[in-house]
Amino acid sequence: MEQQLEEWLAEGYAVSFRTACLILGNQADAEEAVQDAFLRAWRFRDSLTSVPSIKPWLYRVVVNSCYSKLRREIPHRDRRTGDEALRDVASVDGDPATVAQRSEVAQTVLEALHRLPVSLRVPIVLRYYADLSERDIALAIGRRQGTVKSRLHEARRRLADDPSIATLAFDAASDDSEEA
Repeated sequence: MEQQLEEWLAEGYAVSFRTACLILGNQADAEEAVQDAFLRAWRFRDSLTSVPSIKPWLYRVVVNSCYSKLRREIPHRDRRTGDEALRDVASVDGDPATVAQRSEVAQTVLEALHRLPVSLRVPIVLRYYADLSERDIALAIGRRQGTVKSRLHEARRRLADDPSIATLAFDAASDDSEEA
């Protein structure tokens, strides 16, 4: 189990950092949170013998580190800093026009995501950006699977009702009809 943790820590920094950026909304805070989470994970690696799956356990450590940062430090300052590095969180390859369009879409989605309360944002980030199952999310955030399912449903509903997301859907539909 220790070797498995060591491998995940080596491979998992990027996805953990992206997850923390999406939860916290700030690159510097995300770096600190992930660093703290990795130190905690390594320090408590002996407790892994009682854990059924390592991935949700590690995400729980990352998410808890983000929650700690949200509670302790971030309330004293604005965490939505417009940090340019957050646009690179979902980097894409391709021609410049496609990259620019995807960048705009990604930024709009990130802004809508950060308008969600953290209790809804975390399950969305873990589901769609970290690719965890509902069961693994439940383990990662210490909630029942039914709670995760209802939070995902509510978050998706709020995102769908967000005016900026609705504009994206309208623009995409307009582009499709113009191509036909």
